[in-house]
Amino acid sequence: MSDSTLRGEPGGRPPEPTLRGEPGGRPPEPALRGEPGGRPPEPTQPDVPPAEQIGLSAREASAPVGPRDASNWAAKVERLSVEQRDGVRGTNVAGRRLTGPVQGFGKMWEKTYRISVPAAVTPQHAIGTWKAHFPEFWPTGNRFAGALAGISPGDVALLDLAIGGGVKLSTGVFVLYADAESFTLMTPQGHMFAGWITFSAEQAGDLTAVQAHVLMRASDPLYELGMIFGGHRKEDRFWEQTLAAVGARLGAADLDVQTTSACVDRRRQWRQAGNVWHNSMIRSVGQTLTRRRRGR
Repeated sequence: MSDSTLRGEPGGRPPEPTLRGEPGGRPPEPALRGEPGGRPPEPTQPDVPPAEQIGLSAREASAPVGPRDASNWAAKVERLSVEQRDGVRGTNVAGRRLTGPVQGFGKMWEKTYRISVPAAVTPQHAIGTWKAHFPEFWPTGNRFAGALAGISPGDVALLDLAIGGGVKLSTGVFVLYADAESFTLMTPQGHMFAGWITFSAEQAGDLTAVQAHVLMRASDPLYELGMIFGGHRKEDRFWEQTLAAVGARLGAADLDVQTTSACVDRRRQWRQAGNVWHNSMIRSVGQTLTRRRRGR
């Protein structure tokens, strides 16, 4: 269904998150810092999504914030609202809550897909191009319908993802953060995984590094089974093809995408098993069958 990538007394800076073993970490940093477990810039306005939505601890959520980068963060949302858009079914999004890894069910994974492009391509140009042409870089058969204004904080995009058998999985994503060098998308209830994807770029020696960084858990037990039996490979291929397409547009000499993947929390959160109620795959199959019956 991107020079940036996607401690602790009250009143001080929030504690640095360690994504290894702590399922409630902050979202990935929209800056490439060399370590895959970064996080986005400190939230800079009190009206960002609440702690239970983006996985912040109570102490982190109550820390004071200043005016820096305020316009780059989406305003608080309790439930998503979105208008219908041409080219996608547009179901399984309106009325849903946002979900980070702390609300997911499966093991927590951290993945990075990275490609190098010529240094003449600035990070700002790389991300600007990715934002402006985001749907064009997706593998054939998948649809991304964003807002007319493009990828901006608070926007909701509708997705139709090919899952085989002529069925499209209808879901969406929410733009949590966006600036000139990165943007972060967050998933709603029912999406295949609960988490964030940060797209970013930075100068790296005589090249510019462009990457997608994912922190996620499968949303429910059915999605977790799917991830075990081929889902991870399919997800990796999707983003590798996407990064290769971005690299080709930006003039990369080598379209080989560097992929890293690590399980950072092996626990499954059984208290979240009820997420299956929102499973967009089940609902999409039902919606497809209903439409076919009505068309006969």
